[in-house]
Amino acid sequence: MSGAALVWCPFPDAESARAAADALLDDRLIACANILGPIESRFVWEGARATGSEVAVLFKTTSERLDDVVERLGELHPYDTPAILGWYADAAHPATFAWLAGSVPG
Repeated sequence: MSGAALVWCPFPDAESARAAADALLDDRLIACANILGPIESRFVWEGARATGSEVAVLFKTTSERLDDVVERLGELHPYDTPAILGWYADAAHPATFAWLAGSVPG
């Protein structure tokens, strides 16, 4: 079944977020990357609570390419253990899906 998909991923800075977005656009794995700006991250790392400032990105793709986006992001990301979460969108406006499908070959 064909549909839309999203991937959420924080980056250490805007430059690395832009570089990953540009690479995924060049690879035609995504139609769009929304670089959301600074976020405060609070997490447990190596058994200790930590905080950090990161840049959030929401990537838009098709369901057929979701696994490819997740895999490629893992290769591009500067963290050794990046937080990359992808999911299938339950609904997409027909015009939105047409744009995604036209931008991201299956």
